[in-house]
Amino acid sequence: MKRAIMLFAEGFETVEALMVVDILRRGDVEVTMASITEDEMISSSHGVRIEMDAVLGEVDLSEYDAIILPGGMPGTLHLGESEAVKKALHVMNDAGKIVSAICAAPGVLGKHGFLEGKKACSYPSHEENLTGATVLRDAVVVDGNIVTSRGLGTAMEFAFTLLEILEGKEKEEQIKEAIVYQELAKK
Repeated sequence: MKRAIMLFAEGFETVEALMVVDILRRGDVEVTMASITEDEMISSSHGVRIEMDAVLGEVDLSEYDAIILPGGMPGTLHLGESEAVKKALHVMNDAGKIVSAICAAPGVLGKHGFLEGKKACSYPSHEENLTGATVLRDAVVVDGNIVTSRGLGTAMEFAFTLLEILEGKEKEEQIKEAIVYQELAKK
């Protein structure tokens, strides 16, 4: 079973985070929702409070196959300011693991040098934060081990892209069928 860790900060974007957690868990990926602080309850930018599975400082990142940063404000700012997040991203990237972010959060990857020479995307008003990247306007961009996406409207595609990378195309198609995604996509 593949494992992913999603990092939560106060002010995360609710749907971007929970859509990805839900799709990955449906696809048999074990997802740990981890607070970047000692707080066990984190509030989204729209006031939805979520209980965390863990605290970032207490997890062994070597046990994970992917790290995920949700967007949202001011959550993305908190992620970008956190030394623990910076260290976690370096640990995962240096190990060749999947490093992913959606909405404004790809700017955190840009800030810390992970997008140098890569293709990436983000929420339109945050594209200037993709330091070193060739900016694309695709819903999801995969360049090596870096996966980026544009925002809430692309959260499901982001989730399915991560699921395909972690568990394969067959599992992705199985979950799409189970949630009636195929029928909606045909319209």
